[in-house]
Amino acid sequence: MNTYGGRLEAVREQMKAAGCDALVVPRADEYLGEYIPAHNERLRWLSGFTGSAGFVIVTAGHAAIFIDGRYKVQVRREVAPELFDYCRLGEDPHADWLAAHLPRGAVVACDSRMHSLRWYRDTESALASAGLELVATQTNLVDACWHDRPAPAIAPALLLDERYTGESSSAKRERIAASMVAKGCEAALIFAPDSVSWLLNIRGTDIPKLPVVQSLALLEADGRVTLLIEPGRVPEGFAAHAGEGVTVLPETEAARVLATYGGRKVLADPDTANAWSQLALELGGATLIAGEDPVLLPKACKNAIEIEGTRNAHIRDAVAEIRFLAWLDAEVDAGRLHTENELADQLLAFRESGEHFQEVSFDSISAAGGNAAMCHYNHLNVASPARLPMNSVYLIDSGGQYLDGTTDITRTVAIGDPGDDIRRMFTLVLKGHIALDLARFPVGTTGSQLDILARQFLWQEGFDYDHGTGHGVGVFLSVHEGPHRIAKAPNTIALRPGMIVSNEPGYYRADAFGIRCENLVVVRESDREGEEQAMLRFEAITLVPFDLRLVDPALMTAAEVAWLDNYHQQVRSTISPLLQGTELQWLQQATRPLAA
Repeated sequence: MNTYGGRLEAVREQMKAAGCDALVVPRADEYLGEYIPAHNERLRWLSGFTGSAGFVIVTAGHAAIFIDGRYKVQVRREVAPELFDYCRLGEDPHADWLAAHLPRGAVVACDSRMHSLRWYRDTESALASAGLELVATQTNLVDACWHDRPAPAIAPALLLDERYTGESSSAKRERIAASMVAKGCEAALIFAPDSVSWLLNIRGTDIPKLPVVQSLALLEADGRVTLLIEPGRVPEGFAAHAGEGVTVLPETEAARVLATYGGRKVLADPDTANAWSQLALELGGATLIAGEDPVLLPKACKNAIEIEGTRNAHIRDAVAEIRFLAWLDAEVDAGRLHTENELADQLLAFRESGEHFQEVSFDSISAAGGNAAMCHYNHLNVASPARLPMNSVYLIDSGGQYLDGTTDITRTVAIGDPGDDIRRMFTLVLKGHIALDLARFPVGTTGSQLDILARQFLWQEGFDYDHGTGHGVGVFLSVHEGPHRIAKAPNTIALRPGMIVSNEPGYYRADAFGIRCENLVVVRESDREGEEQAMLRFEAITLVPFDLRLVDPALMTAAEVAWLDNYHQQVRSTISPLLQGTELQWLQQATRPLAA
């Protein structure tokens, strides 16, 4: 029996001892974040799957892994088909799968700390309709089998100065509390670690690439807050930094503290706060007021200091990216075709030389040839990272965490002559990127209403991509930030000035190649004269050339060519003073007018 077969059997023994017939194991931890520390990678330990989203269901005789479209290629490379069925999130309801594999009266178990309240209640209802019962375990059954589980990383938080945040913690708490009171709430559960970190102007090292502090908080109507946190994460000077009205308690006190809210109306987000915390509030007699985390929108709408810091971070990041692209072209010209890990390491070295750089903002997607067809490919998770193939493309999706901003950029690079087919597909993707960048839209427009702009040229030719077009980005926080996004899926959150969002259409051909064109943009008020209503627009803050060797001018309109030339002129004028020698020469050539 292979490693994962043995682990499945160990989990089944724990299930039998706990009196349950099925167990749900998500790719999540108790904070429900996209990025989780090594000691909480339970899904990876159980199945071998390294993606950022999904879950496994285990029964006595079967197991299935549920993933979304981003991982339809990757899951087949990583997860043994003889052990797990492959199921698609959104197309294969997990309650239906359970009903098909369990008799009526069976018990389905989960750790309620690892699921949102909405998931818990929706699943509980769906299973009840099938004659099944959902129960929350007292302990995590996977942990009982994971004997070499890593210890949690615990280090003091960083106190982020107001010159980076633009607003004190006290002012933020008063502002958020006022919005909470306006909704008739007496308190709010601030659950997501990035919300807590933003509210208290702190950052952490608990999770690689995500500078949040693992903690939760309860905010009162007068702006006072109770912070529940591992004591080892509280830095010296925190009390003075956060200001008056902050009570710090060990996270082990959470159950007791939640029980003290009996008789009070507590705002809690059923989608971002775990079921355990909200069920504990209800058990203590609190009335839950379901609503969005009150920190999300204020955090998403960056102030002038945050936007200026992010611009500066992107300029430094552009210098690193351009130095890397110039180096890469020289290496290919010299016949040195590096491996994916060597390329990612070289880009990191350029970034590390920049001011205020802390770490990467996610594992770089350094993907050569056919590996780029996996949207979230990770060369760190393969035994032998691929070497650049000639006459193809290389996709590098990467970013940095700086004290003053978070970056995320994807560039697709020609390696040799990739051929007319790849140039055609790249140009269709780039046309979608340009169309979205040029959009002007009324106040109140959501990202889902704009998504078609980026896909239209692919759709006209019978192509598409199976991921969102844009995600929010924080400021020295999460590279994937809500509540706004640009995607096919409906989203009720209107885009607002100050929001930062990615513009990243793509195209992927399995086992052949992948293409993505990604900039970060900030939402700004439109400044065009003669508009009859309040309008918004995007402004690109990523300043790196697109590879002109991959552009087919015959497929572009004059307006699209003008956009590309203007963008490259902006890149050239902003970044040229920061380069010299062969790197400057490369930039001048890479930003030459296409219209010339």
